[in-house]
Amino acid sequence: MQGTWLIGVDEVGRGPLAGPVGIGVVKIPVDFDWKLIPGVGDSKKVSKKKREVIFDTAKKLQQENLLDFRVELIPATYIDTYGISAAIRFGLAEAIKSLALSPEDCFIKLDGSLKAPAEFQQETIIRGDATEPVIGLASIMAKVTRDAYMVRMDLEYPLYAFSRHKGYGTKAHCEILTQEGLCPLHRVSYCQKLVFRSRL
Repeated sequence: MQGTWLIGVDEVGRGPLAGPVGIGVVKIPVDFDWKLIPGVGDSKKVSKKKREVIFDTAKKLQQENLLDFRVELIPATYIDTYGISAAIRFGLAEAIKSLALSPEDCFIKLDGSLKAPAEFQQETIIRGDATEPVIGLASIMAKVTRDAYMVRMDLEYPLYAFSRHKGYGTKAHCEILTQEGLCPLHRVSYCQKLVFRSRL
């Protein structure tokens, strides 16, 4: 691995029926001291309270210029128009641009099947959020940011209880959809597929 900076990338919200997909990108020095932000791991296995503590710690470290991060939220309308994979690629490109990452001085580690632009040195790691702290931190930053967004949207669309299920296709959410129909946050393409499957 070469470069001055290590970059971690993960996404959250690939599967929900409503809300954006979130792409988290974390930038740390290659010699970053992980004792500054203990407990980092897969966002799905870290408790909500611990995720929020880690998120707040990361924001303080960002203010002290010890790390940097971006979370891009790509809305349902984009997902419906271009597809989820294109939405994730777009979000990653926007985060890279925002962080002013250069292929000459960074190495990118990505979770699952994610890919960075070809000019970057990179490694895609299956279950990387559980084994690579920099990916785990990207996962947590994206998860906390997206969850907070869905809680705010609960105030705009109170009938849908977004603060409870965060847009995922829970039984309660599907029952609400049956009663109320879609709102502007819903991914029309995802909801159509759900109805189609239910009729098989």
